[in-house]
Amino acid sequence: MYVEVIIPLALPKNYTWSVPIEMQDAIQPGIRVEVTLRKNKKYAGIVKQITTALPPAFTPAPILNILDTTPIVHPAQLKFWEWIAAYYMCSEGEVMQAAIPANLKLSSESILQWNEERTLDFSDLSDSEFIIAEALEIKRELRLSEVQQLLDINNTYPVIKKLIEKGVCFIWEELKEKYKQKTEIFILLHPKFNSDEQLELLLNNFGKAPKQMELLLAYLHLKQSAGEVKQIDLLKKSNASAAQLKALIDKSILIAEKRSADRLPSLPKIMDLDFTLSTAQSTALDGIEEQFKVKKVCLLHGVTSSGKTQLYIKLIEAQIKLGKQVLYLLPEIALTAQMIRRLQKSLGGHIAIYHSKFNPNERVEIWNKVNSGETKVVLGARSALLLPFINLGLIICDEEHDASYKQQDPAPRYHCRDAAIYYATLFNAHILLGSATPSIESYYNVQQGKYGLVKLMERFGDIAMPLIELVDIKKMGAKERSTTPLSTALIEAVKEALAAEKQVILFQNRRGYSPYMICNTCGWIPHCQHCDVTLTFHKAKNKLTCHYCGTTYPVLQTCAACGNHQFVQKNFGTEKIEELVAEAFPDARIARMDYDSIKGKNDHDTLIKIFEQHRIDILVGTQMVVKGLDFEKVSLVGIIDADGILNFTDFRVNERAYQLMEQVSGRAGRKNSQGKVLIQISNMQHPVLQFVKQHDYQQLYNFEIENRKQFNYPPFTRLIQITFKHKEKEVAEEAANIMGQGLKPLFGNYINGPSQPVVDRIRNQYLWEILLKLPKDAGLVQQCKTAIRQQTAIIQNNKRYRAVHIIPNTDPVY
Repeated sequence: MYVEVIIPLALPKNYTWSVPIEMQDAIQPGIRVEVTLRKNKKYAGIVKQITTALPPAFTPAPILNILDTTPIVHPAQLKFWEWIAAYYMCSEGEVMQAAIPANLKLSSESILQWNEERTLDFSDLSDSEFIIAEALEIKRELRLSEVQQLLDINNTYPVIKKLIEKGVCFIWEELKEKYKQKTEIFILLHPKFNSDEQLELLLNNFGKAPKQMELLLAYLHLKQSAGEVKQIDLLKKSNASAAQLKALIDKSILIAEKRSADRLPSLPKIMDLDFTLSTAQSTALDGIEEQFKVKKVCLLHGVTSSGKTQLYIKLIEAQIKLGKQVLYLLPEIALTAQMIRRLQKSLGGHIAIYHSKFNPNERVEIWNKVNSGETKVVLGARSALLLPFINLGLIICDEEHDASYKQQDPAPRYHCRDAAIYYATLFNAHILLGSATPSIESYYNVQQGKYGLVKLMERFGDIAMPLIELVDIKKMGAKERSTTPLSTALIEAVKEALAAEKQVILFQNRRGYSPYMICNTCGWIPHCQHCDVTLTFHKAKNKLTCHYCGTTYPVLQTCAACGNHQFVQKNFGTEKIEELVAEAFPDARIARMDYDSIKGKNDHDTLIKIFEQHRIDILVGTQMVVKGLDFEKVSLVGIIDADGILNFTDFRVNERAYQLMEQVSGRAGRKNSQGKVLIQISNMQHPVLQFVKQHDYQQLYNFEIENRKQFNYPPFTRLIQITFKHKEKEVAEEAANIMGQGLKPLFGNYINGPSQPVVDRIRNQYLWEILLKLPKDAGLVQQCKTAIRQQTAIIQNNKRYRAVHIIPNTDPVY
């Protein structure tokens, strides 16, 4: 018997191992097995399939151990991994690496073992070697981590190499289980005191130990109020010491019992839908259910604040009653904080949350609960799609247009929305795509009859859509524009909102204090030493920072080109806008929401709660403030620099600009009154502005779809981008040209490039790119992917190009 095993490495294909006779009854797809690969390096892989056919050309090595009694992934996940690897041009090992929580991927730890045949003559050893040899002679085994404690960490590997060469020791690998079940100590009353008479006798004859008596009384009180008593709670309530508790345990009055505990305790599994749908919502819900009878995918096009979330809750409730599981996807981890509170209010402990900010042990526990079917509803970002569902009935993909659904680095570079549509087919499940500003591709699929469509075009409570005003910043003088990004109209609007005790959101899609600094004499601009980008000044840290590689530099005082000492800060980041707003409104409570201010696991949630409680008047932020958040008292939204949104070099720029401005405007006037949006812009004639002003998605779609058709962009073509990275520019360019020449005979009409991207060096790696615009012909696309893999193998067989990193990216999103 043989097994094909997926191991978490970027291998060109899965390898096969043999199954020893004594393990054959226990082997099954989806369980973890211990295998060796290359020089006895051990891995925990997952069995993909079992076969009795001997692989041609080699004799497989045996698996070493079976690590599970039941599968940790199911056939649907294994098929899904295979599809992702094929479609997005990566390996199944890379998909496994992304999917499986770190603590289920056992780590291989190197162990040094004393050579019993070695004489105790250490005269040929250096001082460092002698230290390790002496420790080995005493302990017989040393883990690599222990060796690193004895030596300077930089000297560890050379010393180990010398010891092996001199026959002092051998090295071998051991797989180490990283997941640890959380335990808590519960305190119980000894059974002999269960009767009231015996307990009364104990209390009346306790003796001279007042602190122990207080501790016992605290236990009895806590047991009556809480039911079960944890040791940590008892010691905190009684203000007693562990020694006093131990004394009661030694006297056989109390018992300490260690129990397994959840790291993420859940709420009671109740459902309490304390809301009534409006007429428009009820019609939309009926429409979705009707569409699901004939189509597996339905697009819900609902304007901002139309109550889409309440429809989702109704649909989830129906699936729970059917005993099905539901996956609720959001594009950003940041959005899950506010949403989980809303969902838990209605669905209680039926729902769990999953994303990459959880620690490894927490992720394992959620994984296991989904795998067993205990957890019915999961709210999460991209990574939640890779959980091992067993009975999936519905996937909700909220804000389906969002670019954050596309994984960039590392592989697999999958688009969560598109992958979710395939994943749903494996369970015969339905998928609902929701958005106020659908992606052009999704709306095109509606027009082609692939997806159903339901519209919800009125706001909940009949609140009017926000009023959009354009502010021409060209009317501000050049001197005024260089000192402040805040127009007079915006300042007056903020004053009115604050006077009415409302809240304000100011949006600027640049973080930091100043996006770049320029020499006032010669125009030289500081650049990152590792990337071809300008450095952003962060005032709070007083550092220049590269937003590509994260390197920080001290603030420059002298120009490297001319030696002058005068620098001018250009443009405005969120940090500077926060400062300018504080100067303009000294009595207002102001906060900032961007990547720099929101880094901890709970920082984002904390800031949202404070804003919800109206303890902040003005919130300045980047895209974090615009996506799907719901604030009652926001009456004004200001877009500081709309030109920056409209001037990207990307074929989706108009679509993205509309989506961003419409989503930002959707934060205003969500309850009780009409909101107002001020858009500051210099290009007043841009066509997208009229679509935004009229909240007219259909006109944007008509405008964009003609352009896409004319220039052969999605949804009329399939894009594959190939990126070449190398520390030497010429080598990367040569590899890109070889790939281009190799693909030209079959795909010459569809190739753009090779060319350098706008940012052509990141982390000391030079970049070259090829873009293929392929017709929507599945056979041709597959043929092209095969050719790319073949050309990649040819290029990397050449010693000169072996270090070139070749990255194919299917359906790239910039």
